[in-house]
Amino acid sequence: MIAHITGRLAGKSATSCVIEVGGLGLRLAMSTRSLSRLPADGDEVTVYTHLHVREEELSLFGFESIAEQTLFELLITVSGVGPKVALAALSAFAPDALIDAIAAEDDGLVATVPGIGKKTAQRLIIELKDKVGVTAGTVRGARAPAAGAEAAGALASMGFTTAEIAAAVKGYDGPDDAQALLRHALKRLGGGA
Repeated sequence: MIAHITGRLAGKSATSCVIEVGGLGLRLAMSTRSLSRLPADGDEVTVYTHLHVREEELSLFGFESIAEQTLFELLITVSGVGPKVALAALSAFAPDALIDAIAAEDDGLVATVPGIGKKTAQRLIIELKDKVGVTAGTVRGARAPAAGAEAAGALASMGFTTAEIAAAVKGYDGPDDAQALLRHALKRLGGGA
């Protein structure tokens, strides 16, 4: 899997951007929120990615943060929520706001996302409430949303479950730094605390 891309921003549209890497232009579909935070054309940029594989198509999706990428990957596990609908959700809501809506079981708010009806919103909440609840607790327990989400994403990529991640970051009160939080969590997971 392609975890991230670093290259020169060659251009962007309302729904995607092109990043040039070694003479190759890669088109990444992105949320409007992430697109608005990209630098000017010609500047270097790093974008976290998800490669979506279907029978006849490979699609590359880009994200400004690991938190957004992780939430996207959770959303597309829900039946009836494909990558385009997941991007629409991330365009409509910041990751923390969407996590709050799911954790609060606010199906009316979730159903305001284009492509998500009332029944899909209810299914999404049922399937993701426990998963995003741990993610939200991890992010908020770390004091720095970006650092907490980044550390949680790194731990998830190492194969730890959401319950293990939540237990590992519990009680962290160090600096607002993903690396420090990750060291704390790995020490606890290794039995060192």
